[in-house]
Amino acid sequence: MPTSVANLPLPPGLPGRPSWRVLAGLTLLVALVHLLVLGLAPTAIGPEPSPLANKFITRTIVIAPPEAAKPAAPAAAPVEAAPAPPPKPRRPRAPSVPKPKPAPTPQVMTTPEPVPDAPVAPVPETPDAPDQTAQAATDSGAKAPDAPAGGPNGAGDGAAGASSPAAGNIAGTQSLRVPGSVKLSFAATGQRGASPMQGVFGTLEWLQDGSSYDARLTLKLLFSTILSQHSTGKIGPSGIEPDRYSESRRGEIAAHFVRDQGQILFSNNAPSVPLVPGAQDRLSVVMQLGGLLAGDPARYPAGSHITVQTAGTREAGTWVFNIEGEERMTVQAGEYTVRKLTRSPRKEFDVKLELWLAPELGYLPVRIKQTQPNGDFADMELRESLPAGPSN
Repeated sequence: MPTSVANLPLPPGLPGRPSWRVLAGLTLLVALVHLLVLGLAPTAIGPEPSPLANKFITRTIVIAPPEAAKPAAPAAAPVEAAPAPPPKPRRPRAPSVPKPKPAPTPQVMTTPEPVPDAPVAPVPETPDAPDQTAQAATDSGAKAPDAPAGGPNGAGDGAAGASSPAAGNIAGTQSLRVPGSVKLSFAATGQRGASPMQGVFGTLEWLQDGSSYDARLTLKLLFSTILSQHSTGKIGPSGIEPDRYSESRRGEIAAHFVRDQGQILFSNNAPSVPLVPGAQDRLSVVMQLGGLLAGDPARYPAGSHITVQTAGTREAGTWVFNIEGEERMTVQAGEYTVRKLTRSPRKEFDVKLELWLAPELGYLPVRIKQTQPNGDFADMELRESLPAGPSN
């Protein structure tokens, strides 16, 4: 019978089967050796960490929220986000300069001043009663002050070369003789638009009592008034001194001469204009010019001119009247020796005014022609001259 390996007898000298304690100790020792080898292997034989890992970590720190981020290492600077540009310095504000307080301007009058409906009572004319004479504030032989350049309203309507001797005569600075109360009747022709004016009659009524005056020019077609100019004021050292001037067509607008404020105000709220001594309106200027020539005819030879600040209902400018020599003229009222004065337009929208004044009538007008910028005109010739009075 065969013998199994287990039953084979051990060779002589070999120890017997180890005990379980020895086996357990060997097993534990082997396990410890394996653990030690496995724990030290990554450190002993593993590759070195890649430098890219450090860059990745640095980049992550840079884009972290500002409160958690730290300054990046110098090696990581190339991959850091660009820093935000510094804020632009604010431009220093210029020191504020206090604006000057504007001077108070007079309130424009929107309603006309009350004027008595009844005209000033005229002084009855007698053969021995001389016309009212007003002496200027300066001597008639003294040189008059120069006209302001560009006109008092700065509108470029002043007289060119006003400082020359030929331009030295300024209304309100010479002797003058104001005519007595009178009523002048005119026959008028003209053009308005495409239609000629026929059958038009005009009346210039001048009333004065030595200290105040009332002047009215009216143009009528049949029973309809197509134009009315009205001027009231005083007669003082400079001659005629208007207080109020108005024009009426479909409605009335006016200019007010506020002498205590040195301003000319307009009822349509147009800008006020400084008042120049000797200022006139578009109606009173006719009588003032006649008074100047009557007061000293030799002072105004042909070629000379007179400068007058003249106000309408919307503006006031410096008007320059050129004076011509004597000539003979025939009108419906008769034949007269006259001196012609012309105010020519100097800019757009200027009115041309032509006056023929008769020395035989105290330099009252025997013909008046007004030409508008659009070509419309009214040409009035004297029909008769009557003393002014309540019955006229």
